[in-house]
Amino acid sequence: MPALAADAKSGQFDPSQHKGPRSGQMSQVYVLGTIHLSEKAKDFSVKNLSLVMDKLAAWKPELIAIEALSGAQCDFLRHYPARYSETVKYYCYDTNPAKAATGLDVPSAVAEADRLLASLPKDASPSQRRRLAAVLLAAGERTSALVQWLYLPESERVQGDGIDEKLHAYLEKYKSSMNEDTQIAAPLAVRLGHQRVYPVDDHTADTAPYSAEDDKAAEAAMMKAWNNPASAKRQAMSGKIEAKLDTPEAVLAMYRAYNQPALGQLIFNSDFGAAMNEGSTKQFGRQYLGFWETRNLRMVANMRDVLGQTPGKRMLAVVGLSHKPYYEAYLNMMHDVKVVYGDALLK
Repeated sequence: MPALAADAKSGQFDPSQHKGPRSGQMSQVYVLGTIHLSEKAKDFSVKNLSLVMDKLAAWKPELIAIEALSGAQCDFLRHYPARYSETVKYYCYDTNPAKAATGLDVPSAVAEADRLLASLPKDASPSQRRRLAAVLLAAGERTSALVQWLYLPESERVQGDGIDEKLHAYLEKYKSSMNEDTQIAAPLAVRLGHQRVYPVDDHTADTAPYSAEDDKAAEAAMMKAWNNPASAKRQAMSGKIEAKLDTPEAVLAMYRAYNQPALGQLIFNSDFGAAMNEGSTKQFGRQYLGFWETRNLRMVANMRDVLGQTPGKRMLAVVGLSHKPYYEAYLNMMHDVKVVYGDALLK
């Protein structure tokens, strides 16, 4: 089989070997693999992200991509409840309060947000930012709405200009929630002078739930596949790395460890490689693998779309650490994109 693979590859077109442009800057992407901070909400202080934030800011990314569904995708998913009802419940928030406050459904709000962002002055007034935040909430773009909210001084984070009592309460609660969108991406965007972030997650490969019988069989098959030496090694490593995240230095060390290049192979061996080779009759592992690869391809396609509209810019992609090696591999196939690998930005 290896010989056949080598023969098949010989002479084949490889996009990654044709890099450019001859003149001008390549687009650059750094992928920050992260734990999901929501899992650390009880014992994690945002203050301890300070060194990580300093390192990221020093690179001066001009675009920030996050692991979240766009309002447009959530609007699409809502039209197919037979397949996506559970996805919508878990990954999308209710835009109806913002629709009531602004009079805009998601498509109309997306168009209005684009218009407002394109014309937003550098010295935007509090009124303009409140209006834009309200429209972005109606568009399903809550983290970009938070960016606008964070620009406002505390005294201006008030109701008005489309922000009613419900939206005010929502933004204040969301601002305080513990996740990488609210505590890394949005504050960093404001620090760097960005007006928005780009949600690039994709869940269109989600399927309707299994039958009760298949659900039980799939769980058993996957738990068996994941019970392997690589998983044990990964779990032990995570326990050691995350044991004490009580200083900025410890948190920076964690991010360095989780973004080292060698981790990709361990992630594959423990998870997706094990799934590919599990032997259930209905091949549940390969179904899971197909979902995972499709999701990552579409996430990278969303990033590529943004990069294609803004050639030569630097993008920071903040994403769960299991996505990082797939992001990097797929992004490297793009002709005018340079991937900044591993933990380079964090040293």
